Amino acid sequence: MFRSLRNHNYRLFAVGGVVSNVGTWMQRTAQDWLVLDLARGSGTALGVTVALQFLPTMLFGMFGGVIADRYPKRRVLMIAQTLMGLLALTMGALVLTGTAQVWHVYVMAFTLGLVSCVEVPTRQSFVVEMVGRRDLPNAIALNSSTFNLARVVGPALAGLLIYWMGTGPIFVLNAVSFAAVITGLALMRSSELRSPEPVPRGKGQLREGLRYVGGRPDLLLPLLMVAFMAIFAQSFSTSIALMAKQVFGAGASSFGIASSAFAVGAFGGALLAARRVKPSRRFLIAGALCFGLFQIASGLAPGYPAFLLLLVPAGMAMITVNTTANTIVQLGASPEMRGRVMGIYVLVFTGGAPIGAPLVGWLAEVTGPRLAVAAAGVLSMCGVCLAVLVTRMVAARVERREESTREQTVRGVVAAA
Repeated sequence: MFRSLRNHNYRLFAVGGVVSNVGTWMQRTAQDWLVLDLARGSGTALGVTVALQFLPTMLFGMFGGVIADRYPKRRVLMIAQTLMGLLALTMGALVLTGTAQVWHVYVMAFTLGLVSCVEVPTRQSFVVEMVGRRDLPNAIALNSSTFNLARVVGPALAGLLIYWMGTGPIFVLNAVSFAAVITGLALMRSSELRSPEPVPRGKGQLREGLRYVGGRPDLLLPLLMVAFMAIFAQSFSTSIALMAKQVFGAGASSFGIASSAFAVGAFGGALLAARRVKPSRRFLIAGALCFGLFQIASGLAPGYPAFLLLLVPAGMAMITVNTTANTIVQLGASPEMRGRVMGIYVLVFTGGAPIGAPLVGWLAEVTGPRLAVAAAGVLSMCGVCLAVLVTRMVAARVERREESTREQTVRGVVAAA
């Protein structure tokens, strides 16, 4: 389960990631609660904040993949982590001085999204350089484990700190936590990294990445699966906040507990994924359908305890989809294309939030949070079925094209003979 930790560089990466991820999830919880306070409980304002954070990825996400292929990834990550820490520190200062407004949160969320356009595909494609192809599935699953361990601790801790001190100190603590990642990156052994040669600058590299994915049905299925799910799955944190505050009348600490319950399931699912050697498409599809079912059930939960209970398997199903899709994509992509492919993966993974988050927030205001969450689950399941159908159509077209190419080759050989 923990075989990737044999690598010195990955150990540094994992330890720094735990510290930074706790700070990140504390900030996400504080950000949601801050927006609800500043906007007087507006679900639309909360949805807009989430949308602005992911909108840059939808607009510029693939450029981040090009940068990941073109420049040394460790250096890019150190610059990105520094910028993210400065953003958190600035927002913390605004809140502590009592000058924070909703538009300040909007600007910070959008700027953080711009930095993430480069940081996320670079970080994702950097994992294989630390551990190699053999331990890549395990490393991806352990990354998800540390991420979701922080997701358990961060929101619960943030809920208590919001109650005691308010949201301002949480942004400052998150700024300090980025030092752990930067230190780990600086202490890595360059001789043990399996870094490919950087791709030289050239025209049409974005189109090349798209053509590469379009001709690979094995990569297209997980990408489409994640794309359709992301529209409604990425808004689930918004749904948890709305359900906790408006349906069950819970306070900040109870909201943090609800977020942690979802993360407990995700953490358990990631640990189970770490034991698997090879991902499968069947497991990917089953996990996506289960997530939709549990999303519907959580929206219809009769009480707060039942809601918490249903969040656990929902988190487990979601992380199963994420880790399986990520592993399939990284193992299938060639080294010189991995950054661009992961740029597309990050684009579809986060690009759905600008569509799904405002829609769920609006539905919650019109029909109530319960029906909004249940409708999101139904639509995410429909998206899974559509992804499978589209992939089969593309695979059939690729097969016909390859068969036509083989026939032309045979005819050419016969004619030459």
